[in-house]
Amino acid sequence: ISAQLGLPALLLASWLGIVLGLFAARRRGELAERGLSLSLLVLDALPSFWLALLLVVLLGAGGLGWLPVGGRFPPTLVPPAGSGFYILDSLRAGDLHQLNGTLRHLALPAATLGLLLSGIFTNALRLNLRRALDSDYVEAARSRGLSERRVVLRHALPNALLPVLTITGITVASLIGGALLIEVTYSWPGIAFRLQQAISQRDYPVVQGIVVV
Repeated sequence: ISAQLGLPALLLASWLGIVLGLFAARRRGELAERGLSLSLLVLDALPSFWLALLLVVLLGAGGLGWLPVGGRFPPTLVPPAGSGFYILDSLRAGDLHQLNGTLRHLALPAATLGLLLSGIFTNALRLNLRRALDSDYVEAARSRGLSERRVVLRHALPNALLPVLTITGITVASLIGGALLIEVTYSWPGIAFRLQQAISQRDYPVVQGIVVV
């Protein structure tokens, strides 16, 4: 259950990191780049539960009412049987109602977690792209008359992505452990939510087991 939340959040965070990192690297020193840096700093400082509640107020029951704000599946539908990974199970069964319900319940917690993680990827890619764009092999590519777009995408970006992949591996490990405040805020019944229940019930063997995992 935690993996079903963490993997889409990781995909969203990495996609935002690449897009925003490319944007910032190509506008180095401009007002847009400084504004993006300030926005990432603010986003990194936000408490995760506060951002979650803000999205609930804006998009959930407290605001536009577009998305459900708790649980992982509509209580009016029968959950898909199989692996427990509802997205895959509903796709395998070909049930669009189950898939729609799963994605709607996943949207807010995954978006919250993805937004919080996106700053890490953006900053890492931006710094590495800066180094790559100042390197000799990039200058050699420019001297051959290649367009700036091709220089960035074909020469600088592949090398700049290598450290980002390392960060991705570390992030996956933490996501499997669960994002405690996100799961608690959205009542997402993953491993972190179970940890919170075990702490409140003083079930210390369960707490120890989850911490080891």
